Amino acid sequence: MSIRKLALSAAILLLSSIKLTAQQALDTLSYLQNNPNVYSIIVSKDDRIVYQRFYNNYNESSLFNDQSLTKNIGSLLIGIAIDKGYLSSVEERLVDIFPDLKNDTDKRKQDITIRQVMNQASGLYHEDLRRIPDYLNLPDPSGYVLGAPLVAEPGKGWHYNNAASHLLSVILTKATRMDTRSFAQKYLFEPLGITHFDWAKMRDGYYDGSGLLSIRMRSLDMLKIGSLILNGGVYQHKQVVPAAWINSILRPETSYQADWGFESSIYALDFYHVVYQGTDITYGMGWGGQFLIMIPSFHAVVVINENTADANAIPQSNAFIHKVFPVIYAQLKQW
Repeated sequence: MSIRKLALSAAILLLSSIKLTAQQALDTLSYLQNNPNVYSIIVSKDDRIVYQRFYNNYNESSLFNDQSLTKNIGSLLIGIAIDKGYLSSVEERLVDIFPDLKNDTDKRKQDITIRQVMNQASGLYHEDLRRIPDYLNLPDPSGYVLGAPLVAEPGKGWHYNNAASHLLSVILTKATRMDTRSFAQKYLFEPLGITHFDWAKMRDGYYDGSGLLSIRMRSLDMLKIGSLILNGGVYQHKQVVPAAWINSILRPETSYQADWGFESSIYALDFYHVVYQGTDITYGMGWGGQFLIMIPSFHAVVVINENTADANAIPQSNAFIHKVFPVIYAQLKQW
């Protein structure tokens, strides 16, 4: 065997050894052992899956309740709608889409923009997170949100607001004259080869834009969403989401300090951002520990799906942030 072939063989063995060690680091992590609440973990780097495991009898075909990752899908759809001329920009005012706001006695509502809704800074009514069913049982949740008194000055502060986030689905439907699911299927999912998903409607007849009822997708398809963002909105040489919108997501003009997630996270356009050990990270987070994490400098995507039951939801999210992700992050430096 030539020296060149010997060197190549040695390099392949070394890479295999590194990958095996990385897999073992995750597979032997105590938090993941016999944990009934963890369903899937997938990690890709340079558009290649470097780690994939399903737990508790789930598999590649399973649809997972993605909770507020629904907002991340909605953000991409808003960008597509702007690019296609259905919406002018994120500075478009709600009153131009919901003209009844002109008759509201609180004239501040007339200046609320799509951006403020996507930044969780609209000042609109927000549901009590401890009493979600009260909001879900409203016969017209979107109408109620628009008509209820403001709870804060628009644009002045961050307050996580599922009720206002649902308005984005209503906005898409009114602007495009297509329901949100159909618009997503035509302009986002079909170009990505995503054919297997479920999406629930709210009682107002619009597909949920908040994540309280949620879109349900395969983990592998959510990974495609993350890869699409890292690749500037391009999938298989086709521009699916405009590059300018992806840049706005990754480098937002206006952001607000978030109250949870990774420590010192900020929030903008339905995504979180944090500098983690000196590395810029953009991520989506859903109740119970659903995460879509993009690490541009590693060209890496991390997806995890977990149980959404309320009892352990917050501890599960925290455990992923503090126990699981540090191992993944360390191993990504080797993969």
